[in-house]
Amino acid sequence: MSHLRGKRVLVIGACGTVGSELLRQLLEENEHNPAEVTGIDNQESALFFLDQKYLDDPRAHFFVGDVRDRDELSRRMRGVDVVFHTAALKHVILCERSPDQALETNILGVQNIIAAATENQVHRVIFTSSDKAVNPTNVMGTSKLMGERLMTAANSNKRENNGPIFASTRFGNVLGSSGSVIPIFHNQIASGGPITLTDPAMSRFIMNIEESVRLVLDSAGLARGGEVFITKMPVIRIEDLAKAMISELASRYGHDPASMETVVTGTKPGEKLYEELMSEEETRRAVELENYFAVLPAFRGIYHDIDYDYSGIVSETVTNPYVSENENPCTVAEICKILHDNQLLGEPEEPTARRYWPGDKEEKN
Repeated sequence: MSHLRGKRVLVIGACGTVGSELLRQLLEENEHNPAEVTGIDNQESALFFLDQKYLDDPRAHFFVGDVRDRDELSRRMRGVDVVFHTAALKHVILCERSPDQALETNILGVQNIIAAATENQVHRVIFTSSDKAVNPTNVMGTSKLMGERLMTAANSNKRENNGPIFASTRFGNVLGSSGSVIPIFHNQIASGGPITLTDPAMSRFIMNIEESVRLVLDSAGLARGGEVFITKMPVIRIEDLAKAMISELASRYGHDPASMETVVTGTKPGEKLYEELMSEEETRRAVELENYFAVLPAFRGIYHDIDYDYSGIVSETVTNPYVSENENPCTVAEICKILHDNQLLGEPEEPTARRYWPGDKEEKN
């Protein structure tokens, strides 16, 4: 039986890739069957269409809201059992250009959620983070790391043992999510190329949208307080992703796969060549579960003890921080299978075939 059965659930960032899939699974899959699901987002039009989609489900409720508005968050958390926080500014370049806005949403927004959840005695709060939070080199990753630390500190500092349980999840790159490179590659191939690669050596951890939401849902049941849960994920090289998509799509648009040109453009400001699932320091306090790693908090409960008594612990010793450049990447054939299995080769909704670099506009003026 799902730990969410009969619960009142709030999804913050309901219109995003993860938030909308989370809503779908909660409302459409019988294993969960929550008593109520409320979604809030600051995207008015997208929220309207989401509301229309679930017009006949009396459990679904949608409201315009923003993580920057603590009072509105507190109103929406009244009577709520579980909060899933999926809203964020996530585009690396835009966060580099507007770090103050990333601070407002990704850091102060998390603090607002913590305050509202504590005020309303919510049972559990799950925050969605990113592998870019590990040894961050950009504003977005740094803000996500601070979000994780705020969640851990909130759990450590609470005086009541029956107060909210706060925990985080750490994603890899979600295939097909908004802003993904896949639709850009698709449109470049459709137009005959060239394919733009930042760096042939660039590698990333990947997961599909169902896996990312499963991590969020499972974490709500696993959490004892203050942890960061991480899915075990495969690695791809971006160059191999491009090769796989060329092999699958070029002939569809009347192009010769062997003649498709690739151009190396260089990495963006703040962009890493590789990603890490854990830092070296975190491995010393991590445990391995069947499908996940759990990084336990450096500071446990200041005012109460927490027993991290997970069932099915595979190992209480983790020595590998899992750096994408050091792991065996998927082959091109394996990537092709992943693309087909996840239905990622259909016509992209996003029309752009260009990859934007800060300075592009300025250099033309």
